[in-house]
Amino acid sequence: MSEVRDFSVHFWGVRGSIACPGLQTARYGGNTSCLEIRCGDDLLIFDAGTGIRGLAKSLVGAKSLELDLFFTHTHFDHVCGFPFFAPAFEADTRLRIWAGHLSPERKINEVLGYVMREPLWPVQLEYMAAKVSFCDFTAGEVLRPKDGIVVRTTPLNHTNGATGYRIEYDDRSICYITDTEHFSDRLNQRIVDLIKETDIFIYDCTYTDDEYPDHVDWGHSTWREGVKLASEADAKTFVVFHHNPDHDDDAMDSIAASVMAARPGSVVAKEGMTLCP
Repeated sequence: MSEVRDFSVHFWGVRGSIACPGLQTARYGGNTSCLEIRCGDDLLIFDAGTGIRGLAKSLVGAKSLELDLFFTHTHFDHVCGFPFFAPAFEADTRLRIWAGHLSPERKINEVLGYVMREPLWPVQLEYMAAKVSFCDFTAGEVLRPKDGIVVRTTPLNHTNGATGYRIEYDDRSICYITDTEHFSDRLNQRIVDLIKETDIFIYDCTYTDDEYPDHVDWGHSTWREGVKLASEADAKTFVVFHHNPDHDDDAMDSIAASVMAARPGSVVAKEGMTLCP
């Protein structure tokens, strides 16, 4: 029997919209979206919210890093940590940056350049010393960033566009589907197809069912819709993600209890949590 290789997802930021640090969010975390996915010795990063600063600190001292950073989209809560990603300022770092929601109208280097342009920010993108390459693709393409790693993609239902990801490695998979709004009359078949029988399904659960009617067309979904998708696709572990900044720890505890009752074995993402398929 072949050796099972390391494959995991670590949550550095689990909030949506805006960072909300403080005593009321200490148990679940207040940083915005950032995931670290390890495929053996290879490191893939998904989104660069404020959580990416913690990831950067964990890499201090590492030499000759080769990293791939994938953006679901470039709304501010998913890019605002990028200027604080220290490895990008190290000359021996190789960093590939991927985005599937901008082409052909825009390119990811242009958008990140806007984020780091004066007078909004004093250190421009060009000051990063790393060997940075930019990979624009169209959501729906299949990517192969490293040997043995396949990244399948799909467009999501979100304002200005977003990309959902399925990372396949060593006969296992992790799916990252955030910043997407469900349809009122049907499941999103693109998502169902992407997450089919996945080991871990991470989903945008910004709103409860009671909150959602006041936020139609805001581009986000609910945990109950996530449960429906997980069940339809025979996904294994369902993970609640992109927590509403207005949901403090007590509110998240209540949501967690409801999710567990509806689909036992589900998980509510917390900063610092690591899951392995």
